[in-house]
Amino acid sequence: MNNIFSYFIPKDKKFFPLFESASANLVAMGILIKKLVNTDDLKEREPIHKEIEQLEHKGDELTHQIYLELSKTFITPFDREDIHTLATTLDDVADYIHGSSNRILLYNVHESTPAIKKLADLVAQACVDVDKAIKEIKNLKNIRVITDSCVRINSIENQADEVFDQAIGDLFDFEDDAKVIMKYKEVLNALEAATDMCEDVANVLETILVKNA
Repeated sequence: MNNIFSYFIPKDKKFFPLFESASANLVAMGILIKKLVNTDDLKEREPIHKEIEQLEHKGDELTHQIYLELSKTFITPFDREDIHTLATTLDDVADYIHGSSNRILLYNVHESTPAIKKLADLVAQACVDVDKAIKEIKNLKNIRVITDSCVRINSIENQADEVFDQAIGDLFDFEDDAKVIMKYKEVLNALEAATDMCEDVANVLETILVKNA
């Protein structure tokens, strides 16, 4: 009988800790991607990349757990679609941070340009704001904290766009080797995309706020 009743009780104690673990995981990944691009010693980059990879796998596991809870839970703390989308967008951020790290090592990008370092810094900043907002969705009392974080994430994404556009322009203006252009463009694109994914998280959070106002 208790098992039957538990099926109808919102699993606030299930979903929110999983979301908070996922966002904290992104903060850790953001710190590591900054560390990676600011590390000149190629031998030191490999273990940092491995750490990022492990955290990306952890993010995948957390996303799977959220999906699993969603399939088992009848009553959810907010819309099922929003829970699914929020889990997916958080996972997307992790994927692109890992993708950035992977490209740096795979394409032997030995020197991190100022643009790469700036984009990594912006990714890390955005992850911190994602984490701040996620921590507040369990009770929705501190709406100002969530909205302020979302505004900052949107601003960070706009800054990342500007850095990316300028960096690509500089590549074509000052670099003649097509292979070098392609390598750096791939890294820059992955980092900028990570900020796009953070903005997607912010958009989902704003949707949740509107629906639960």
